[in-house]
Amino acid sequence: MLEGIKAVIFDLDGTLVDSMWMWKDIDIEFLGKYGYELPSNLQSEIEGMSFSETAEYFKNRFNLNISLDEIKAEWNQMAWIKYLNEVPLKEGVEDFLRYLKSNHIKAGIATSNSRELVNLIIESHGVKDYFDSVRTSCEVERGKPSPDIYLLVAKDLGVEVDQCLVFEDVIQGIMAGKNAGMKVCAVYDHFSKEVTMHKKELSDYYIESFYEIVNQ
Repeated sequence: MLEGIKAVIFDLDGTLVDSMWMWKDIDIEFLGKYGYELPSNLQSEIEGMSFSETAEYFKNRFNLNISLDEIKAEWNQMAWIKYLNEVPLKEGVEDFLRYLKSNHIKAGIATSNSRELVNLIIESHGVKDYFDSVRTSCEVERGKPSPDIYLLVAKDLGVEVDQCLVFEDVIQGIMAGKNAGMKVCAVYDHFSKEVTMHKKELSDYYIESFYEIVNQ
């Protein structure tokens, strides 16, 4: 999998950290505050969107009488405590990051989450120093499945796209990596287990745990 690879680029939620369940809880609580129930198609509608794109979607779909900045600030506040106390790294992540560092393979993060939260996550788990680039989809024109975020991180790292390997847990993210011309490894996540076969079909590789790589 890592043959010829000079950089590994990770999604964050559901890939590096076990947090996808948390965002469903936040959506339920947030919408309930404004008198709405969680629509069954919400996750499929917002999957891959940047933090800002998602806030705009919520504002328009639910006719929220608050600003985009207020929506994002409320989400950041709701997620902060959960990330600190309830969200672990995915199995084998730190061992894999250590392996990449020792083998001089660069590492980056390409996430749809907010800058505030991604900084909190990597600092609180003590993995910040493993990453040579950390970017959010709010820094590019289009969220996933557009390749923009992955191309930006590859540019930061100074690595050609065909020498990059992406790790992703959702369909839109896998497509973003493939659209960037990169190899993609799909990662198992309980939240998206219903589409595991589709993830396998779209990606070049598939793992249940990062231990599968470091223990080879």
